[in-house]
Amino acid sequence: MITQVEQPIIEIHDLTVSYDKKPVLWDIDLTLPKGKLIGIVGPNGAGKSTLIKSVMDLVPASSGYVKLFDQPLEEVRNKISYVPQRESVDWDFPASAMDVVLMGRYGKLGLFKRPRKSDKEVAEECLRKVDMYAFKDRQISQLSGGQQQRVFLARALAQEADLYFMDEPFAGVDAATEKTIINILRDMSNQGKTIVVVHHDLQSVTEYFDWLILLNLRLVACGPVQEVFNQELLQETYGGKLTLLSEVSDLLKKERFPSRE
Repeated sequence: MITQVEQPIIEIHDLTVSYDKKPVLWDIDLTLPKGKLIGIVGPNGAGKSTLIKSVMDLVPASSGYVKLFDQPLEEVRNKISYVPQRESVDWDFPASAMDVVLMGRYGKLGLFKRPRKSDKEVAEECLRKVDMYAFKDRQISQLSGGQQQRVFLARALAQEADLYFMDEPFAGVDAATEKTIINILRDMSNQGKTIVVVHHDLQSVTEYFDWLILLNLRLVACGPVQEVFNQELLQETYGGKLTLLSEVSDLLKKERFPSRE
């Protein structure tokens, strides 16, 4: 089931991505609405990270095209923020939490300009939002995984973008950090921002997201969570990997979803 959106913020047409001539995403065609919290779910190796990397032009597409805000990426790059997986970052890089968050302001500064007082104030406010202001002078290598992820989120907030791509922002973080992050993402969505999140925990899907992409190399479904998060489409997405689905299946049957307190 694929829901088409009028005046989409993201349009993907016939997108195929291959590594060493082997397709990792096949003929993806979808549109996404503005101002929603959007999850991408599917089994390991389904191409979830590849999808957002190809939209950001970080991996080349074999065919197809992407439009953001009805424009090519180059025209609107300053409206977009990308938060990669924490594992893909060199955390030994000598920088404080404040330095990292200020990097989010560079797109607003232009070439060779130094951060102004107002940029530092924005960065400080973003650190406060993620409860990391007390650690602003701490080297990022000395922070825990959850703290690093909060700093990453603060950097994304400092960009003041309209569209955010986040690759597994909840991976390896404690429950308190996860709750902080989802509350901030909800606030952003309520302010009209669009957030696309690669996610792996099926039990929190209905609680976290408005809209869902079900992916397994090809697009299985894309639409409002209440329409596409069902046993039949999950079965199609995850195939034989049903151990994952047994609990979710029980939840769907009972039509109750756990609150992740």
